[in-house]
Amino acid sequence: MDTFLTYTALGLVVGAIYAIAASGLVLTYTTSGIFNFAHGAQAMIGAFTFYQARVVWELPTWLALVVVLGVLGPGMGWLLHTLIMRRLRDTEIVTRVVVTVAVLLGLVSLSQWVWNPQEGRVPPMLFGADSTVDLLGVTLRYHQVLCVVIAAAIAVALWWLFNRTRIGVLMRAAVDDPELLKLSGHDPDRISASAWMIGSTLAVLAGVLVTPVMGGTLEANALTLLVVDAFAAALFGRLRSIPLTFVGAVVLGLGSTYLVGYAPAEWTWVGNFQRALPMVVLFVVLLLLPHERLRGTATRSRERYQTPPLPRAALWAVACVIGLVAFGGLISEARVGTLLVGLSFAVIALSVVLLTGYAGELNLAPLGFAAVATLVAYHVGSDATAADPRLSLTGLVAGVAVAAITGALVALPALRLRGLYLALATLAFSGIVSAMLLRDTTPRTLFGHTFVIFPNGNILMPPLEVGPLDLADATTFLWVLSTLFATLGLGVVALRNSSYGRRLAAMKDSPAAAAMLGQRLMVLKLGVFALSTGIAGLGGIFMSMAVVSVSAETFGFTVSLSLVMLTVVCGIGYVSGALVAGLIAGAGITSLQLVLGDIALTHPEYRDTFDIVHHLLLVATALVGIGVANGPSGFLHDVFERQRGLARVPFVRWGGAAVQVALLLAAYAGLLGPALLLFVSVVLWSLLPAVATAWAPDRARPLPLELEGITTPNTLALRQRIDRELRIETEAGHARA
Repeated sequence: MDTFLTYTALGLVVGAIYAIAASGLVLTYTTSGIFNFAHGAQAMIGAFTFYQARVVWELPTWLALVVVLGVLGPGMGWLLHTLIMRRLRDTEIVTRVVVTVAVLLGLVSLSQWVWNPQEGRVPPMLFGADSTVDLLGVTLRYHQVLCVVIAAAIAVALWWLFNRTRIGVLMRAAVDDPELLKLSGHDPDRISASAWMIGSTLAVLAGVLVTPVMGGTLEANALTLLVVDAFAAALFGRLRSIPLTFVGAVVLGLGSTYLVGYAPAEWTWVGNFQRALPMVVLFVVLLLLPHERLRGTATRSRERYQTPPLPRAALWAVACVIGLVAFGGLISEARVGTLLVGLSFAVIALSVVLLTGYAGELNLAPLGFAAVATLVAYHVGSDATAADPRLSLTGLVAGVAVAAITGALVALPALRLRGLYLALATLAFSGIVSAMLLRDTTPRTLFGHTFVIFPNGNILMPPLEVGPLDLADATTFLWVLSTLFATLGLGVVALRNSSYGRRLAAMKDSPAAAAMLGQRLMVLKLGVFALSTGIAGLGGIFMSMAVVSVSAETFGFTVSLSLVMLTVVCGIGYVSGALVAGLIAGAGITSLQLVLGDIALTHPEYRDTFDIVHHLLLVATALVGIGVANGPSGFLHDVFERQRGLARVPFVRWGGAAVQVALLLAAYAGLLGPALLLFVSVVLWSLLPAVATAWAPDRARPLPLELEGITTPNTLALRQRIDRELRIETEAGHARA
């Protein structure tokens, strides 16, 4: 009985902390319609700041609490709403998710800049570790009792706020109909800002309370993910009910402690399952949510994408392969390895373009499916005992097939849901993979065969060998991977231009209208989800071959979120957006860090300066993601809009191509370095639209399509162009004249 009471008490304490964090999450979502993925990062900043004030600056506990709860929490919430969140109206769910993910990544990078992650920081308990009280024979610290009391008080206060006060009604109205709220004489921005201030303060409070209870030192990523576990409690209350959220948090806390206390000793997987429990609960809760009703109301969106015709896409695919291989010939073999990682990330990002950019469904964890494909390919298609192992084609195909099947199985029960809920389902799956598969280093026996899922927490992925094709050679690997990406990209464009692609676009724009026209939404979703996760699995296998030494961190939670964020920033509706995002995530940032490290070694007097630049680079990447609120179509959309003017001034375009070839030849002659070549090329193509406008201003500024034929002659070429843009074809398959 004493053991039961002990674990019950500890479970209530853990559940109380989850409840505090989840309550703030529910508050901000209910009052703004934005699910704040940065909630855990805000808690992490609060924990570090409290440690700084209490331990480093030696402020009294009450004053340190005033600093973090009275200044930092409300101030952080007000800044987030004023500078970022209020600009997310009329944007798709993926844009809202990506902006909050960017805030998460930015806060993590900022904390690692301010607080050196190599230093151990053990936060103190409120009232000290020696202040205890006995309850029913269980000894608890004042800090633990305070957690339960505060959680219960917050649950009651928020319930009263939403159901018994005028400000609570106004908070809900601020997200339901802000225009109507304005007509009644209220300011929806001010009301939403107050809700974000309260939610941020609750996140900070959870951060202050959580680490002393869980034990260990302050660590940015671990603390951020710890509060992410509160997502399950928030979903238990369906992001609306504070009492149900509190109940869900308590169930989660009790489950985690009972699992440790009563699981048999021979269950070696219990420790990993305990880490995965919040994600398992999250996934189960999502499965139990009622079917989302299709609504026929139209929604406004600022996202705009244009899919190129297939012949033009084929031309760019060939140019992509030639350009990548030509650039690979200018850099060292070590840098080619980095480029291969970037291209592998680009293949994974291509799966996001297909699923989210074309079909409107969210997958926040493409690397989770990449991890599954990698593990299957490694166990099926390689022999780790060989002197010079190779990956077989059988292993590659098996890995891709299992990733596609796994994606379908994950999506099948969750496809009743849309938008945020489906995104959280994929996030939960990734958490389960990370906690269960990628940490399972214990030998297991199945059907008489003994194996280890993730040997020693690190596997050496051998290169693929198919007949005479051996990817152990870096140049061959680059040719194959470049061709693979170009082929997949061309296939994705062809799919978008097909009738199936138009059905996906219709489902994305209006599921109710697509269903009314006879489309089977479940089949469409299941097919595109399986195809997308299969592509992610293929990219993950090639990434593992490029990295060679694969660890759990290779498929980390933040890596997936960073890749999805960069794909949206570049343009999630474009294949080129996947290419640029993958190269930035897998090669660009790493290359810049290596260059800065090399310079710091040769010039040690500037080491501190380069360290600042390194941290600024990481923070700037997150700031770019936050900036997508201003341009939700991605920066490549604006680039393409400027470049379209060159089609009307062909001699400027061909002149630019000739200069580009000359620059490449100069680089091969040793007159330009690879970095300078890239820089000059970007400057060249950035300036060409301005050159075309100055040379032929009337031709370089294209009219909007809706004005063509009104202020310009209605020619045959114009009618054919309109048919192409509207995807209108005759029975013969040619645009109408």
